[in-house]
Amino acid sequence: MSVFKIGNKVETIDDVISGIVVKVGDNEVSIETDEGFELSFQPNELVKIGDGEIRVTNHEAHLVKSEKEIPKRRRRPAPKPKERNAPKMEVDLHINQLVPSTRGMTNYDMLNIQIETAKRRLEFAMQKRIQKIVFIHGVGEGVLKEELYSLFRRYENVNYYDADYQKYGLGATEVYIYQNH
Repeated sequence: MSVFKIGNKVETIDDVISGIVVKVGDNEVSIETDEGFELSFQPNELVKIGDGEIRVTNHEAHLVKSEKEIPKRRRRPAPKPKERNAPKMEVDLHINQLVPSTRGMTNYDMLNIQIETAKRRLEFAMQKRIQKIVFIHGVGEGVLKEELYSLFRRYENVNYYDADYQKYGLGATEVYIYQNH
């Protein structure tokens, strides 16, 4: 014998559907929903709700549960490997970037200006704790590149190597400065 009788107020267990029992069969209970539809359920899918009882619908329980859930932390997008390893500072040592005109200058004068600029920028980076610098020196005959290597060798906390070939070609050297904690 079924626990449900015609006229009982019922609610579904798994859905937010409630209504009144209109037909009771051996293994099926038909209800008329609050919206006026007739639907059939198995008895184990329904729960009887009495008048005057405190009741909580599945929908209400879900709302309360979702309010109490701790919101997941939003993750900041991690920098792409290319961006993470990108140098913080670039120094273009082409002479036309450093002086308005090379008129009357010897190659020795130009080389000294370029080396002094490199030295100033390197020490600035060390002071400001910038770890990576790219010195753009161009390809040429390699005189400036060798002078830069000679300068970098004077510093114990500096490592230098060819910069990213795809970005700079052969005309740039990247310097990594080891920071003292």
